[in-house]
Amino acid sequence: MQISFSHMMPRWMRLIGAAILALGMAAASVTAQAATLTIGGKNFTEQLILSEMTAQYLRSKGYDVELKNGLGSVVMRQGMQSNQLDVVWEYTGTSLIVYNKVTEKLDPEQTYERVKALDANLGLVWLNPAALNNTYAFAMPGKIAREEGIETVSQLVEKFHANPKMQFAFDMEFVGRSDGLGPMEQLYDFHLERSNIKQMDPGLVYTALRNEQIDAGLVYTSDGRNKGFDLKVLTDDKGFFPAYAATPVVRKEVLDANPRLADELNALSAKINDDNMRDMNAQVDIDHRAVSRVASDFLKQEGLVQ
Repeated sequence: MQISFSHMMPRWMRLIGAAILALGMAAASVTAQAATLTIGGKNFTEQLILSEMTAQYLRSKGYDVELKNGLGSVVMRQGMQSNQLDVVWEYTGTSLIVYNKVTEKLDPEQTYERVKALDANLGLVWLNPAALNNTYAFAMPGKIAREEGIETVSQLVEKFHANPKMQFAFDMEFVGRSDGLGPMEQLYDFHLERSNIKQMDPGLVYTALRNEQIDAGLVYTSDGRNKGFDLKVLTDDKGFFPAYAATPVVRKEVLDANPRLADELNALSAKINDDNMRDMNAQVDIDHRAVSRVASDFLKQEGLVQ
C-alpha cells in the first residue's frame, strides 16, 4: 500500500517543491539541447557545403556544434553507428545499395521508405528528403551532343555501336562495382573493352569532357560543372541509376533529447533542390568561393538565418 504525505505539507512547501521541480525539468531540457551536436560530412564539394550549412544553421538555433567532414562514406556510416556522429546528410541510394545491400530495383519513394525502415532498426532516423537527387549520369561535351542530337543513354549506345573506338571515363570505383558498369552494360546491351575505358579522379572526368578528350563520362547530376563546362547530361532512359535523394539522418536518441531538431532540419531540407545545389557546387568548384561563404549566403538568401 502506497501512502502519499504530500497533502500533509503546508501549501507554501508544495509550491516551492513544484517550482524546484519545474526548474529542474527546464534545466534538464536546456542541458539536453546544450549538448554538442557532431555533424558529419563526406569528402566532396556537395557534402562539404551541406555539412557546413547545417553547422551554421544549427548554431544560429542555439546548438553547440562540432563539424567533422571530409569523411569517406563508410567511415561516416560507422561514425553514426558508433555514436561518434549525430547528424549527417546521406543519400537514399547509398544506404540502399552500399550499406543495406539491397539489389532490388525501387522507385525513389520506395527507396526512401525502404532505407528509412531498415535504418530505424539501427536507431537512425531519416527525416524529410530534399528535392535533391545527386545520382550518377552519363554526360557528353555539350557541343558534340547537340550536333549529333544525342539526348539519352540509349542514343549514346547506338553511337558506340557505330564507332566502337569511343572513349569513356569513369571514377576508380564504378567499373568494378556490383551495381556499376557491368549490370549497366547488360541493361543497355553494350560492352566496353579495356581500350574504351579511362579511369580517373571524378573531378578530372569533367575536365576531360570539357576539353573533348573523351566521348562520354560518368558524372553526378547535381555537379555545378555540368552547366559551367557546357556538358550534356544524358537521360537514363532505362532507369538504371537509383535515386540518391539527399536527406538529413539523425540518431534517434539525439532527436529524443532535442525535440525541436527534427522540425528545424526539415525546414532546412525543404529549401534545397537540384538547381540551387548545382549553383552552390559551381560557386565552389568553378568560381573557387569558400565553402563557408557559399553556405552562409544560401542560408541568408533563404531566410534561414539572420
